Amino acid sequence: MGGALSAVLACGGAADEVAERPVLADSQVSGSDTASATSRTPRPRVVILGTSLTAGLGLEPAEAYPAVLQQLADSAGLAVEIVNAGLSGETSAGALRRIEWLMQQPAALLVIETGANDGLRGIEPSTTAANLRGIIAAARAAHPGVPIALVAMEAPPNLGAAYTDRFRRVFSEAAAEAGATLLPFLLQEVAGRAELNQSDGIHPTAEGAARAARTLWPALEPLLRRTASPP
Repeated sequence: MGGALSAVLACGGAADEVAERPVLADSQVSGSDTASATSRTPRPRVVILGTSLTAGLGLEPAEAYPAVLQQLADSAGLAVEIVNAGLSGETSAGALRRIEWLMQQPAALLVIETGANDGLRGIEPSTTAANLRGIIAAARAAHPGVPIALVAMEAPPNLGAAYTDRFRRVFSEAAAEAGATLLPFLLQEVAGRAELNQSDGIHPTAEGAARAARTLWPALEPLLRRTASPP
């Protein structure tokens, strides 16, 4: 990944911050039709807390990776409602401030995608780690026993090997400490590939977002299977 990730992420902070676009929440069901969202027996809600990568900056709502995950779940016969709670420009500190409000609504599974902007800003990894612990604790205070999945994130290599290694460990250690499922790095098949990124070189195209969804799917599918309503 190395140079490719550096080329993509090292220039990304400002672009991600400019468009603070909340994509959420209660009424935003990625890839679900109106009938399923208003059915008499609501599907368990899978909430994805995330940054512009989750929000689908520059894409149609149906093209963002949470919408693609919804399509994959539907195709697999898994009755879940995937809710896109992405917010462009958000750091882990912002996600921590938002989680209590977000968890006022039902959540059968929480997926956390945060930290990309922390790495871009060179935020101390211990600060990111503390924020992740706070997010998980707040989610479980609101919904005791809620399963949690944490998306691994990478920092730009130009910040130095020591920083990038510490930053990478934050996610695996936080997941292990909390008993959460660690999901792969979202952009591992997309970063540095011009044909899979928009003109800013940062945010995935529709095809890039689809690849990101397929990157998460093998690890996420068992959680969705346990979460889904019985057929």
